[in-house]
Amino acid sequence: MRVVIAEDSTLLREGLTRLLAEAGFEVEAAVEDADGLLDAVEQTAPDVALVDIRLPPTHTDEGLRAAIELRTDHPNTGVLVLSQYVRVSYVAELLDTGADGVGYLLKDRVSDLVEFAAAIRRVGAGGSAFDPTVISQLLVRQRQNDDQLTERERAVLALMAEGRTNQAIAQRLTIAERTVEKHCTNIFTKLDLSASPHDHRRVLAVLRYLNG
Repeated sequence: MRVVIAEDSTLLREGLTRLLAEAGFEVEAAVEDADGLLDAVEQTAPDVALVDIRLPPTHTDEGLRAAIELRTDHPNTGVLVLSQYVRVSYVAELLDTGADGVGYLLKDRVSDLVEFAAAIRRVGAGGSAFDPTVISQLLVRQRQNDDQLTERERAVLALMAEGRTNQAIAQRLTIAERTVEKHCTNIFTKLDLSASPHDHRRVLAVLRYLNG
């Protein structure tokens, strides 16, 4: 899987490049600003772009703006945003572009290379990868407006938003996979998501519930 990295910290940029190469990824480019990111994606069409939210010149939200632009102009490139902290408004803006091939992780997760690599691969394959802390904050916000899902269903939905399979959700919650399937069915029913060959109900469930 081919990736492009946008990170203004030289140390972290070089560290990510080395770690990802060791994990079997092909790093097409490692740049320090949003313009470099957009150019690199245009030239190499990578599977995934790893984007730090804070990039030069102002180190505010240049990375986020570039990520949203990539989602529009290069829909076949997955976008995984990296941040020092959770800002719900940023996550909401990313989700406005859809949940296919998108993710938001805290930089602390980079230290767990296995999980980090798995998240990149999920995003590159068209799935989603949201940090558990991100999902927790979004669900807390949504719970204030909508209590139609049970606590267990919210837990299943949170893991679904992280990109977990039913088997992985069952293992995490220590329940049977058939129970997870039942919870998923209840979630789809409560969110009025009918089965369709043209739609991905797991993605739609995450989008509809988190966006309210």
